Amino acid sequence: MLKKLCLAGSILFCFSVIFPNCQPNPYREGERLYKTHCANCHMEDGAGLHALIPPLAGSDYLKNHRQKLPCLVRYGIKDTIVVNGQVFAEQMPGVATLSEIQIVNILNFVNTSWGNQIEPFRLEETRTLLEKCRH
Repeated sequence: MLKKLCLAGSILFCFSVIFPNCQPNPYREGERLYKTHCANCHMEDGAGLHALIPPLAGSDYLKNHRQKLPCLVRYGIKDTIVVNGQVFAEQMPGVATLSEIQIVNILNFVNTSWGNQIEPFRLEETRTLLEKCRH
């Protein structure tokens, strides 16, 4: 019995060393997509860019406008918004080429990064919200 436990432990250890990227990290894809599509304006740390680009880190907008977030990612925004009491008027381009699951991944990365603790999006919820804002 002890021999079997040692063998199983050795196999698991080797597997984790040989295939470290196979270990579950639910936000790795969202982080990659964020860095590709969002970080150039919202910054790597989600701090935004002073009076031009709103912060995502500690953003009250994320909490208070959940139903708009998938549409903002896909279609952008042309209106002014208020984030943490500050008005932002810079237009944000959307990324129409992102799939629904990619939008979910980005939003879940943002909602759990930089001190944000916001409930994760589900694919079905995101689909429904995107249908409502379809352009």
